[in-house]
Amino acid sequence: MLIPLLRRLLLSLSLVLAPVSMVTADTFVFTAIPDEDETKLIERFQGVADYLSQQLSVDVRYIPVKSYAAAVSAFRNDQVQLAWFGGLSGVQARRLVPGSLALAQGEEDQAFETYFIAHRSTGIEPGTELPQSLRGRTFTFGSKGSTSGRLMPEFFLREQFGEAPESIFSRVGFSGNHTRTLRLVEAGTFEVGALNFKVWEKELADGNVDTSQVQVIWKTPGYPDYQWTVRGDVDERFGTGFTDRLRTALLNLDDPALLASFPRSAFIPASNADYESIRAVAEAIGILE
Repeated sequence: MLIPLLRRLLLSLSLVLAPVSMVTADTFVFTAIPDEDETKLIERFQGVADYLSQQLSVDVRYIPVKSYAAAVSAFRNDQVQLAWFGGLSGVQARRLVPGSLALAQGEEDQAFETYFIAHRSTGIEPGTELPQSLRGRTFTFGSKGSTSGRLMPEFFLREQFGEAPESIFSRVGFSGNHTRTLRLVEAGTFEVGALNFKVWEKELADGNVDTSQVQVIWKTPGYPDYQWTVRGDVDERFGTGFTDRLRTALLNLDDPALLASFPRSAFIPASNADYESIRAVAEAIGILE
C-alpha cells in the first residue's frame, strides 16, 4: 500500500513543480480551461505539447489551471501565450489582451450544443423545447465561466421562461466542470443540469453513463464555442511568422487519437469575429461588462 501511495504523491508533486522548474524564457507555454477531470486534461494536452514542440522547433509546455478564471488570468499575465478557451473565456481573454487572436476551432465548434439532462425520477421526457415542468426543480450549471455549461444554458432559460435561473429553480448550483455535472444529475444530487454535448457523447460512448438514471431532455440550437487563442505579441518573442506557423500546426493536427481526446474531428480556421454573438449574449445577460 505504501509504494503506490508514494508513487501517487511523487506524480502529484511533479505536476505541481513542473511549471516552475521546466519553464524558461524560451519556452512557449499554453493552458486550457478545466472543463473535464484533470487526469484527462493532462493526458490530452501533453500530447498537444509534444506535437507543437516538433512542429514549431521550440520547447512547448502545458500548464494546468484550476478554474476558467485562472486560465484567463494566466493568459492576461503572460504566464501562458496560448490557450484552449471556451467561447466566453476566449472573449474575456481577448478583451484583456488587445491584439490577441482566435486561430483555430474544432470542426464541431462552429455549431456547438448544450444538452439539458434530467434524472429519471423527475419524469421529464425529451422534447423540442424546455418544458415548464423544470420550474421548481434543482438545477446545476457547470463552471460559472463556461460557455456551454453556463452562458448559453442561462440564455436559453431566460429566453424560454423570461426569468433568471434563480427564479425558475428551487436551487441553482455550479458543479465546476461538465463531467461533474453529469455525475451530480446521474446521482440525483441535482434533478436537472446542463453540459457540453461532446462530453455527454464521449462519456456515453465510453460506457460511463447510467442511462437508467439520467437522460437528455433538450438540445440547444448551435452556437460558436471552443477555440485556440494566442497572444498578439508572440512574434516579438519567438520570431517573425511564429503566429502563422502556430496556426498552421494547429490546423494540420490530424492524429486520430489526439483529436478523439478533445473530442474533435479536425481543427479549422477561426477568427475573433466568429465569437461576436457570444460577446453579445454575455453582455445582454450581464456576465460580460
